[in-house]
Amino acid sequence: MTSTLFLQSDIQNPYLTYKTMLQNNPVYWDETNKIWAIYSYEDCVSILKNPKAEIPAVNPNNEQKLNKHALEILTNLTRLSNGIQHEISKEIAILLFSKMKSVDINSIISQLIKDDLTEYKMDWVNSVCKKLPVLVVLKSFGFDEKDCEFIANQIGSLVKIMLPQKTEEQVKSINEISEQIFSIVEKQLFQLNFYESLPSKFSGTNSFSFDEIKTISISNLIGLFIQSFDAGRGILSNSLLHILKNKTFSSKTEIEKSVIETLRFDPSIHNTRRIATEDISIGESLIRKNDSILVVLASANRDPKKFENESKFDIERNTNAKNLTFGIGGHMCLAKHFSIHLATEALWFLFNKFKTATILENNIQHEPMINARLPKTIWISLQ
Repeated sequence: MTSTLFLQSDIQNPYLTYKTMLQNNPVYWDETNKIWAIYSYEDCVSILKNPKAEIPAVNPNNEQKLNKHALEILTNLTRLSNGIQHEISKEIAILLFSKMKSVDINSIISQLIKDDLTEYKMDWVNSVCKKLPVLVVLKSFGFDEKDCEFIANQIGSLVKIMLPQKTEEQVKSINEISEQIFSIVEKQLFQLNFYESLPSKFSGTNSFSFDEIKTISISNLIGLFIQSFDAGRGILSNSLLHILKNKTFSSKTEIEKSVIETLRFDPSIHNTRRIATEDISIGESLIRKNDSILVVLASANRDPKKFENESKFDIERNTNAKNLTFGIGGHMCLAKHFSIHLATEALWFLFNKFKTATILENNIQHEPMINARLPKTIWISLQ
């Protein structure tokens, strides 16, 4: 019996599994894990757009014993909310993006490389990918150097808040840092006068008080830090690997196309989950109310019905931007264009400054995660 859930660290090439399932069982009931797995592009889009397929709760009834601030952050994230709360959270997230200021990405990455480059070698993942995205976000909102350093150093622990299951040690670490990060973000948003526009913008929303709207705002800026850490790290890591392998770094335009094709061909996020709030029909299959659903985005991105020569890395394919890595519909990730721009600028700086970049590892190891395929390290030589 096929298991749809596996750790990315345990499998060398998950795309072979996706290809088999796409051909033989594009809509598959995994009896062992009690979850539907959706592999085709068309069916993934259908689920992602279906209002009857909602985001499942990560921490129902606070069974993980998160403290007040950690629980507020988790409860109010746009990407985990449904219904009217999702609409309000999404509006606030869009407003947050509108407040971001342009920052010099080159100076940030230059300093990160300078700090960790030893004998022309460095670990691209831990030196740059885990730090650059969150630092760019922090500096875009004007956080001071002390706060930037603190949040950048602690974000790796806070991202564990997104795990469906957490160890006692992870919960302890999340609880220890959440209050301080919440306080730092609250202070900064107040200094930016961010809250001034909220009463008029949401005056017709009777179900939410101003304090609730303020908490949602703080939580979603923290959520942007969290998202930039994992997704930003993944797009920078995987894009570097494929750009070097395919030698597509002659211009910034070529790098941008390579980043977009990497998002299709080898994305960092491989799947997302939904739960059926009512019966849903997909082809001949009936997904019943309360059934869990695994939307396998990485499989949909290689559906030959949508992408010609789907197993070939081709930056000139005109449908590459149709990938589902950032989702589609109401829950589409708002950081899509920000992430592509950040990766393009960072990688163009790297290849423009260093004429020779070489991967020093033959076998890239991945983190033990189900939903994301993230390299642990990528040692490179820069000359």
